[in-house]
Amino acid sequence: MKFKNVWEDLTDKMGYWVDMNDPYVTYDNKYIESVWWLLSQMDKKDMLYKGHTIQPFSPKAGTGLSSHELNQPGCYKDVKDLSAIAQFKTVRNNASEFLYDKSHGELHFLAWTTTPWTLPSNTALAVGKNIEYVVVNTFNPYTFDAVTVIIAKNLFGKYFPVKNSELALADYSKGDKNIPFEIINEVKGTDLEGLRYEQLLPYAQPEEGDAFKVLIGDFVTTEDGTGIVHLAPSFGADDNLVAKQNGIGSLTLVDTQGRFVEAVTDFAGMYVKNDFYNEGEAPEKSADIQLVIKLKEENKCFKAEKYEHSYPHCWRTDKPILYYPLESWFVKTTAAKKRMVELNKSINWKPKSTGEGRFGNWLENLVDWNLSRSRFWGVPLPIWTSEDGEEQICIGSMEQLKAEIEKSVNAGLMSTNPLANFVVGDMSTENYATFDLHRPFVDDIILLSASGKAMRREADLIDVWFDSGSMPYAQLHYPFENKELFEKSYPADFIAEGVDQTRGWFFTLHAIATILFDSVAFKSVVSNGLVLDKNGNKMSKRLGNAADPFETLEEYGADATRWYMISNAQPWDNLKFDLDGLAEVKRKFFGTLYNTYAFFALYANIDSFSYSEADIDVKERPEIDQWILSELNTLIKEVEESLEDYEPTKAARAIQLFVNDNLSNWYVRLCRRRFWKGEYEQDKISAYQTLYTCLETIAVLASPIAPFFMDKLFVDLNGVSQKSALESVHLAEWPTADVTLINTDLEEQMRLAQDLTSMAFSLRKKENLRVRQPLQKIMVPVLNEKVKAQVEAVKDLVLAEVNVKELEFMISDSGILVKKIKPNFKTLGPKFGQQMRAISQAISQFSSEDISSIEEKGNYTLKLENDSIQLELADVEITTEDIPGWAVTSLNGNTLALDISLNDNLIQEGLARELINRIQNIRKDEGFEVTDRINISLSASEKLANAINDNLNYICSETLADELRITNSEETQKGSTIELVEGINTNIEIQKI
Repeated sequence: MKFKNVWEDLTDKMGYWVDMNDPYVTYDNKYIESVWWLLSQMDKKDMLYKGHTIQPFSPKAGTGLSSHELNQPGCYKDVKDLSAIAQFKTVRNNASEFLYDKSHGELHFLAWTTTPWTLPSNTALAVGKNIEYVVVNTFNPYTFDAVTVIIAKNLFGKYFPVKNSELALADYSKGDKNIPFEIINEVKGTDLEGLRYEQLLPYAQPEEGDAFKVLIGDFVTTEDGTGIVHLAPSFGADDNLVAKQNGIGSLTLVDTQGRFVEAVTDFAGMYVKNDFYNEGEAPEKSADIQLVIKLKEENKCFKAEKYEHSYPHCWRTDKPILYYPLESWFVKTTAAKKRMVELNKSINWKPKSTGEGRFGNWLENLVDWNLSRSRFWGVPLPIWTSEDGEEQICIGSMEQLKAEIEKSVNAGLMSTNPLANFVVGDMSTENYATFDLHRPFVDDIILLSASGKAMRREADLIDVWFDSGSMPYAQLHYPFENKELFEKSYPADFIAEGVDQTRGWFFTLHAIATILFDSVAFKSVVSNGLVLDKNGNKMSKRLGNAADPFETLEEYGADATRWYMISNAQPWDNLKFDLDGLAEVKRKFFGTLYNTYAFFALYANIDSFSYSEADIDVKERPEIDQWILSELNTLIKEVEESLEDYEPTKAARAIQLFVNDNLSNWYVRLCRRRFWKGEYEQDKISAYQTLYTCLETIAVLASPIAPFFMDKLFVDLNGVSQKSALESVHLAEWPTADVTLINTDLEEQMRLAQDLTSMAFSLRKKENLRVRQPLQKIMVPVLNEKVKAQVEAVKDLVLAEVNVKELEFMISDSGILVKKIKPNFKTLGPKFGQQMRAISQAISQFSSEDISSIEEKGNYTLKLENDSIQLELADVEITTEDIPGWAVTSLNGNTLALDISLNDNLIQEGLARELINRIQNIRKDEGFEVTDRINISLSASEKLANAINDNLNYICSETLADELRITNSEETQKGSTIELVEGINTNIEIQKI
């Protein structure tokens, strides 16, 4: 609880709003009671049992682990351990005599292990039924003794190099690097079954069962090792199973702390893993190393080397786990496997692949849930058992517990009832605090069995993952309270957590819901990816690539951070977190939206616009207003559909595109004059109402992602208009798209205008022609009458935007434009594969008529030698060559040619526009109001003077100048010296009237 305040403060700042004043906590008695009730219902369904099995066990945590705990991300780590091939000496008798023919030394089975610490507990060996083995005469590389060894034929070459095959056994000398060998026999796994061998390390003997013989195991492979597996039934599930099937006893020579027991005299008390020692206490040579040294000295080790492999670690302690024989309580999840698989198919997984793949595969390979944990702190198992294990009870409520204790008191097993002060039916916090259901208090309770025996509580606790999976019920104290609220809100519409919870929280929620309620716990799940550094590496303080959340929020704000994370990658994809990208979001999206609002507020205040006028009918508004309102309602539809489908990234990107491209860069830019020129009449009011509606709607649509900024925007807008009396955007109703205002033809027409404008600007940039320099003409090829009509409708708008005088149509076969075509391999490759070469050659032969045909129709039937295929426009890339005096480009299937030649009139008008721009900048720098009238004095060369005289009215109109006077430089020395274009300067002085 040390950092509780820090966490709560950060939670508020990031806009993650949860009720901190009344949170549910899993250690609360009410929560525990609901968990007990759930477990008691499982017991009634015969879904709980106690079993003695080999389980993953964490010596440092002192408890067993469930399969889903072991499969948490990061639990399996690549480690380098000492592996050993041990020599198990055969017992020579009638059964094994056939192996000794031609042998030249003691006969040994070679068994490989990556856990030498398990060798003292070996009680059997396993071979593959159909695996072929070879019997080999050779020498031990450590003792140099003559030995005969048995190894899988497929793995023989791994240890016996071909180059040594010609060496004679008789020529071998102790210490020779190259060791000779000779294969003397070949046998099958079935030939070895039942053969005896001498105990490798005879520290202790199994108390029950047979031992030290060769078994058949279907898990034995020849992928690595020797094809012979050493079995320590106490430390491996496969080992234990095959041992039980064959009546083999076991040895457990390691305790639950991970140390060798006293019987292992050479290593008694030594931890089997150096990781288990406290820092600075581990021996220089680990138990594995010391064991292998002993084996080498005793001619019992054939080879030892470091081996890198993936080994499981405890998710709590980060220390290696052992597989260990334990008594545990289990939930019989395998009995519900079929239904869990069926219900999983009804869940809307985002992404779908996680539900079908990762989670689906987990369910298909389900094992029973290891429920109990050997710890002190947590939710106690509510199971009381008689000493003989014949009778037990699973308590499901405090009411039941109180009643059962009362029976025990009456029978004299307990002197008093510790729940005496608990009032059944009283749901108050005070009542539930009259007794603590945790250890050690609950351990003191003794209950009476049906036959009169004393029953004591099973000492273990419940897996904490059961606590988390109980959340939908226990947070509401169900079924003891809030039944209606629970039934109304269950199952959850969606949950969201890291993808690492696939085998954690997602699973436990699903398992409990399926077993007890035959239901899903959640209808949809968003499986969140990881936040990585900008290079895609995991963030780490050690590597210095971690972003500090406190500093990030302080510098960039919660809204920009949230927007960046949502818009940059789908929630289930890993996010490469880059502060430069965050800064760009703050500048491009929030900066643009802020500037748009600031523009609106500036002129709305000048005109005292407060939305007091009645709404102007949309049909009576200018086409540009109708267009942006159509786009706005299309956006409302798209955002709602995206959020309904749990696609917040699509929603964020759609909002961002609307604000940056449509609202700010197009609508406001085209309508600037409407706001600062003209009388306060219908056209201007329409512009204000339209922009206000867009801003207010954006505030609501974007509020789930950017809660603070959008709340401020909403409140500021309504603070003046009083359109809404709501105190916050988060209390506003979600916008509903008005489909009657959506005009797809108008939207398509305006997108064409945007494309034509974009192409013209890109050509200007390519030719280094300033936007304020007027040009004479653009030419647009038209493929059909529909396109021609659309271009005609937006012609004036485009010409004004790109500062060009004329727009001329030309038919596609005019011959003025030379077009080229080539295959788009990205689309063609997946569709046609091996036909690509023939298709590519055919496309390269297209005539101008063929190119025009596919442009006009959007498809083309291509006839090949033995086939014909249908090409789509997206399957080709069409480009246009420049023509003399013109620059040409294409975008989204449209082409535009720009006349780049200049005459004197165009140059003069360009100078006039540059002059207007500089005067406006001076007005702004001097702090003039946008309505202030001015007088202008400036110096001018002959070229500039001509440009001013020819465009005087235009300059004065644009700058609100009553007078413009050309003077010599001396008279305007107080003014600013400014360069208009290269080589033309002027001194400008402005006076406010």
